[in-house]
Amino acid sequence: MLNLASDNVVGASKPVLEALIAANDGAENSYGSDQFSTRAEEMLAEIFEHEVKVFLVSTGTGANALALSALSPPWGAIFCHEESHVIDDECGAPEMFTDGAKLVGIAGVAGKITPEALERTLTRYPKGVIKAVQPAALSISQVTEAGTLYSLDEIAALGATAKKHGLFYHLDGARFGNALVSLGCTAAEMTWKSGVNVVSFGATKNGCLACEAVIFFDPKQAETFAFRRKRSGHTVSKGRLLGAQMVGYLESNHWIDNARHANAMAEKLANGLATTPGAHLPWPTEANEVFAILPAKVHTALAKADIKAAPWASLSLPPNIHVREGEAFWRFVTSFATRTEDIDHVIAVAHGA
Repeated sequence: MLNLASDNVVGASKPVLEALIAANDGAENSYGSDQFSTRAEEMLAEIFEHEVKVFLVSTGTGANALALSALSPPWGAIFCHEESHVIDDECGAPEMFTDGAKLVGIAGVAGKITPEALERTLTRYPKGVIKAVQPAALSISQVTEAGTLYSLDEIAALGATAKKHGLFYHLDGARFGNALVSLGCTAAEMTWKSGVNVVSFGATKNGCLACEAVIFFDPKQAETFAFRRKRSGHTVSKGRLLGAQMVGYLESNHWIDNARHANAMAEKLANGLATTPGAHLPWPTEANEVFAILPAKVHTALAKADIKAAPWASLSLPPNIHVREGEAFWRFVTSFATRTEDIDHVIAVAHGA
């Protein structure tokens, strides 16, 4: 089976595994006070060009939920896209770890929200009204759930709106490397220079075994986080095994190389599917996810060839694009492990349907 339903379906990359095996020898301090975790924080500070407080966790859900718990009180409102990962795919973890904060979904084409939409939504949550949850934070996904990207100007514009209304600003970077490669910018430009306060820095989808980082640019905002992480069960006793993964991931720009390859495979696939008779892509492929509306016969041919993709919801489609009868909306995700011949095979099957 060729599984392109997600970039979670592949294992860890060789440099990450080698770093993990090397760190396994001998004894080390526990609970994150080890040399590998320290080195990971130093490397991330260099990458982000800023003083940072870094907390390693083993899952993206843990990273997002705990990050938001540091930004919102239980009576707070966290604004995000209506199809964002934090609202649709975390099984209520953000609500649980914030002790009840409300996630407020905002509609937007291609998985993105605009400052204007955020402004309109904020009018429904006036500050100081006791019967209403209070505006606390904004969370965006980069890459979005539609595989699209916020430009640096768009991130900064949302950051300005958040600052205007006293909101903390969180970036869910499960595919951070893929976004960075596509935009051709620095990590600093995509985050704190655009007003972002906290980043969920994803590594698992791009080569790690199980490792994510919550990154704060203001140490004061991180003062309670060590307790939050411990209370949630995400303080790993053998923390060096998280730190070693992150070091192996970041060394020699391995994470950038992985993301660049995944993005290139997605671009190749998008070009092939775009020329498939009867198929159309609702928006450009900007990272490592390809979204395509396919005729039933194409999907049937892919299924018979044991090629797997993920069916997708159509809420974010542009208003002039619809999934018609006999069509289906699918997501294909490439990774650092996707081979050129894999993509050639998918395109050949689609064109031959």
